Amino acid sequence: MTDRVALIEERLRGALAPERLQIIDDSAAHAGHAGAREGGHFTIHIVSSAFTGKTLIQRHRLINAAVADLMRREIHALSIKTAISPAEQGLH
Repeated sequence: MTDRVALIEERLRGALAPERLQIIDDSAAHAGHAGAREGGHFTIHIVSSAFTGKTLIQRHRLINAAVADLMRREIHALSIKTAISPAEQGLH
């Protein structure tokens, strides 16, 4: 686990108490991209009851708020997949 992944995980676990959390560092696939110097590229798969009753945009806002201090310094881009239960997203 990279330091960046550990920081993201710490923020998301603290803010959203996820049942499941997977963070994939996609940064190597973006090497040479101008923004890659300003932070990494990550894919987040997260299952949390905190998303109950929330729209997709509201869910993404919760995640972005949790990692706001890492944006532009540690994170350049996020791909986010959310669910309120493993069944909602087909995760078993």
